[in-house]
Amino acid sequence: MIPAELLRFLREPKASDDKYSRGVVGFVTGSEQFPGAAILGVTAAMRTGIGMVRYLGPRAVGELLIQVRPEAVLSDGRAQAWVFGSGVPEVDPQVALMQAHFEMADLAVVDAGALFSLDLSKGNALAVLTPHAGELARLLGVSRSDVEENPAHYAEQAAKKFQCAVLLKGNTTHICSPKGEVVAVTNLSSALSTAGTGDVLAGILGALLAANFEAASENSLMEIIELAVRLHSSAADLAAQSGPIVALDVAEAVRQVISDIHGA
Repeated sequence: MIPAELLRFLREPKASDDKYSRGVVGFVTGSEQFPGAAILGVTAAMRTGIGMVRYLGPRAVGELLIQVRPEAVLSDGRAQAWVFGSGVPEVDPQVALMQAHFEMADLAVVDAGALFSLDLSKGNALAVLTPHAGELARLLGVSRSDVEENPAHYAEQAAKKFQCAVLLKGNTTHICSPKGEVVAVTNLSSALSTAGTGDVLAGILGALLAANFEAASENSLMEIIELAVRLHSSAADLAAQSGPIVALDVAEAVRQVISDIHGA
């Protein structure tokens, strides 16, 4: 169930809109080792209702991406929000590209390999880190069991340390701000325990940030993150009604969840 107060961040297209006013989200994701991460995140962003997606990454991954998502633009340019790191190894030629765009970004989602390869102290982005328990443990130099025993504490600690919002993924997801705000989102879909769903969540969040660029401030960031988490879970539940799911099913189901909300 998505609380009604969060739905204002699900923007419907207006007659005056064009692809730029609806929001542009950029991705530096995927690698030759993990090309699917790019497809999952980009598909999720498109199904969330973004105006345009830019993709920067290995040529081979870009060529694969446009076979399934021909709407993607494989060129650099302005974007209101950026998604970094999904499917990108920590040591990779893309790290310099990610760092350069992170330092220019206004809004950023920092996922997977980017959690460890980006210098978060540089740049002025309002950033969201999206670790799972093992990644958060490594970021803080503690054990995974420590994080799993007290997730809210460690998520809050990371938010203060890195001065970024933290979305600690799990069946109960903890969202923390650098100011010490903590939101626990419970009873999330158990169907999400399959490979690639984190890439989908990063894409949904990137799209919501870009679409709400003017509203996305420290005051509304927590709500936008929570909406992404709940939309992700609702899409998994909907997809699972037809049987066992994979991550791409979740990404594709987002559009029906949003349709049901707007039609209610």
